[in-house]
Amino acid sequence: MQLPTTPICFPSIKLPALPLLLQPSPRLASASASGPGSAARRLGLGLPTPPSVASAMRRRGRRRAAPTSRAAAGSGEAAAPDSQEKRDGTDLKTLATRFWKVAAPYWWSEDKTQARLRLAAVFALTLGTTGISVGFNFLGRDFYNALADKDQEKFTQQLLYYLGAFAGGIPFFVLRDYAKETLSLRWRSWMTSYYMKRYFNNRTFYKIQSQSIIDNPDQRINDDLSAFTGTALAFSLTLFNAAVDLISFSNILYGIYPPLFIVLVVYSLGGTAISVVLGKNLVNLNFMQEKKEADFRYGLVRVRENAESIAFYGGEENELQLLLDRFRRAFDNLSELLIASRNLEFFTSGYRYLIQILPAAVVAPMYFSGKIEFGVINQSVSAFNHILSDFSLIVFQFQSISAFSAVIDRLGEFDDLLDGNESSLSSQNDTVDEISIIFKSRSSAVSSNGSLTQFDPCMVLEILNLTLITPRSGNVLITDLTLELKEKDHLLVMGPSGSGKTSLLRALAGLWTSGTGDIIYHVRDSMLQNANVGSEEVLQSSKQRRDNGIFFVPQRPYMVLGTLRQQLLYPTWSEDVHHSPNNNTESTVVTSEGVGAKPEMPSTAELVRVLEVVRLSYILPRFNGLDSMHDWASVLSLGEQQRLAFARLLLAKPTLVLLDESTSALDEANEAHLYSQIEAAGITYISIGHRKTLHKFHNKALYISKSELAGSTLRNWELKPTSQISAEESSPFSS
Repeated sequence: MQLPTTPICFPSIKLPALPLLLQPSPRLASASASGPGSAARRLGLGLPTPPSVASAMRRRGRRRAAPTSRAAAGSGEAAAPDSQEKRDGTDLKTLATRFWKVAAPYWWSEDKTQARLRLAAVFALTLGTTGISVGFNFLGRDFYNALADKDQEKFTQQLLYYLGAFAGGIPFFVLRDYAKETLSLRWRSWMTSYYMKRYFNNRTFYKIQSQSIIDNPDQRINDDLSAFTGTALAFSLTLFNAAVDLISFSNILYGIYPPLFIVLVVYSLGGTAISVVLGKNLVNLNFMQEKKEADFRYGLVRVRENAESIAFYGGEENELQLLLDRFRRAFDNLSELLIASRNLEFFTSGYRYLIQILPAAVVAPMYFSGKIEFGVINQSVSAFNHILSDFSLIVFQFQSISAFSAVIDRLGEFDDLLDGNESSLSSQNDTVDEISIIFKSRSSAVSSNGSLTQFDPCMVLEILNLTLITPRSGNVLITDLTLELKEKDHLLVMGPSGSGKTSLLRALAGLWTSGTGDIIYHVRDSMLQNANVGSEEVLQSSKQRRDNGIFFVPQRPYMVLGTLRQQLLYPTWSEDVHHSPNNNTESTVVTSEGVGAKPEMPSTAELVRVLEVVRLSYILPRFNGLDSMHDWASVLSLGEQQRLAFARLLLAKPTLVLLDESTSALDEANEAHLYSQIEAAGITYISIGHRKTLHKFHNKALYISKSELAGSTLRNWELKPTSQISAEESSPFSS
């Protein structure tokens, strides 16, 4: 009997109980669980082993149906079409490169000191457990010698030694596992924050969704990061312990019987080669299984999020067939995975069983001839199993290693994308020309010849020679657009569906930069980070755009997961709301001169008042006030959500707001009321809409036709005052 020597994280299959002398090495069991139970299991007491990492990962993918964002998870739908049932395997060199690229940043991060100290402690405890295992190897020899010699006094003495060693050894194993798991958790916490920041930086999450680059980024951040940190740390400790173990027990085994050591080397190397051949398809199958499970889960989430629309359409049968089809693909892939695993298990099971008798069979003739004592047989079996498990990590853990390789592959692919190294992202930069978006101060500035140039203080927006094309297909949407917008100029953008109206708003927001031309926002000095005379800033982030007084209201407003108060404060005060959610201080009322500057967080009274302004005060008693939690996208109608979005707008008081059919679900009376409110607040607005009732709320109209009608090189837009448009006129291009 002996203690284990390594915290191996990839458990082997469960074997039936064997006599004590022929028990398999505890190092073949899992050390992924912590606590006395796992320590006792590794002491060879025959407790059941947990399922393998690969199986646990597959069950986790089936079990968790975490809400996947439409933007993130939706990208998986186009990124990997249903016909893509196979993928090329990743070579070993690429896997190694990706492993290092994903694993290395934490150990050189701001937490590197704590990380390295904790890792050193784990390695020290692991080294201690190896020493304890060596000690138990010799204790086992003397214990069985006393038993064979029928020496009761010596047997009692060795039994007491064993019990004392158990009491002293178990804490080392428990503390090692605890230290390993806490370090793994700390590592995962840092990596989650690291990847989340990069995921949201520069609107990468939007690019992934809109251009369908990779599948299921949410799964990679949540599931794959969790699997990576725990498995990478445990496997690294396994390799370290295997190296120490190999040195320690090779000397013991070679000293007992050199031919047995040679048999061990040949047996382990041959088994490794056969395992690699039998399990070569497992990496790809595990990768595809993770993807297909996530696709099926996303389909279920979409049903939940669109339950009412599906019910109105009566699309239950269609949704059922789509979901069953996705499940079938996951089922078929899992069936292939199980077949490949079964074939590998045929070999590895026989490999494991044979080693239970092989060392005893080799040294038994020496015992029968009287050259060695009975206890030496147990010692040789123990040393043989230790060394064989070191040599045979690939044999024993090939399925788990293949599952871990799939995790490395998915995270490495995601990491490449976030770094902008993936070809799918680099293709965006194939075009040298991009739309330039600049924030410019309205103050006067000194020109290059030394004269004082006075900017128009009323100027809000300039669009110069803007040609807009789609990011991936390169279709021309708008050609050579030039216009100016001043304070109290309100622009209505009209045109047939598919002409590029919403795409123009995407360009104004900086979401699409494919094309040429300049978009210049004129903002007050107080908004610019560098408020020097005539200073300029290039658009870097959505927050920068918002901080400079540019607001966006979509047709279907985004409802955050939170209270009604948080709905109203989003996004202007979303970073502050958790610190002072019940701020009751009256903020200063900002006039049109102060429009655009971020005001203080509104008080409860102001939130109630703005709900009254947008005619939503009746929802307060319905939902028990501002601090109730609901699924707002479900409990509020689209018209109520649109009015709530206008409440956000009135609270934020931006300089310019972009409205994308933001009143489409409202009646004409409420539409007129809301437009009158934002106009009274001194906010300049650009609207997209089809209703002719919108004409009276705007003084300029921009008509865009489909580019194929006018030709990709000809101007396909016309700008005119709304006063020159008759109520019956549908398009200026018809004249």
